[in-house]
Amino acid sequence: MDTKVNIDERNFRSMLCGFASRDRRWQHQSVYRVALVIAIFALWPTGFANAGQLPQKPSTSFEVPRSDSAKAEALANQLAALSPRVDRNEAKLLADCAYATVSQLRRQYRMFGTPIFNNFLIYHGLKKRGYCYQWSEDLMIALDALRLSSLELRWGESNPGNWRENNCLVVTGKGQPFRSGIMLDCWRHLGQLYFGPVASSWEPYVENSAFARDVRHIAAARNVSEHNHHVAFHSRTDASGKTRD
Repeated sequence: MDTKVNIDERNFRSMLCGFASRDRRWQHQSVYRVALVIAIFALWPTGFANAGQLPQKPSTSFEVPRSDSAKAEALANQLAALSPRVDRNEAKLLADCAYATVSQLRRQYRMFGTPIFNNFLIYHGLKKRGYCYQWSEDLMIALDALRLSSLELRWGESNPGNWRENNCLVVTGKGQPFRSGIMLDCWRHLGQLYFGPVASSWEPYVENSAFARDVRHIAAARNVSEHNHHVAFHSRTDASGKTRD
């Protein structure tokens, strides 16, 4: 009798264990199903709705001051006319970026008085930045970030190596001569961007491609060290060898 009771008890316990095991499997499967349904609903608006679509390229736009909008449009027209191969969209992008950048630099440099007076303040350590070559450096770095394919940025300088030296950027069509380009000059007009054909300037400008390479090299090295700002306009690039005009 005791043997039969023990056998029945063992069978009963085995049956309970089987029920418990099946119950645990059912619970796990239920949790899995619920999680799957939640994931499907969570992904539905974005993952499945956009299936098969290429990621959208973010649009690039710049905040051009209202007072400069007409000038930016005029600059874009001149840039587009440099060559039949110039992309009109790139010309517009460069013009807008130039005016937005110069507006920002003007606030950061805190320009007032005359260009020469600002140079006096910088020379005596009362201001950190604002020489003509620094304007051109910062503008070049900002425009380089656009990675344009139909326009080129060149470094222009007049009266190099003496107190009358002035620096500017010259924009040409891809592969076009330096003298065919449009000059971008910020310093002479106290942070107001001037543009016009470099060939018609009352001062003779020549290209300094070596200095442009130095500016880009220093900017690239700085970006690598910062990554390990949209351009940090207030930081000093200061490639050596420029006269403080």
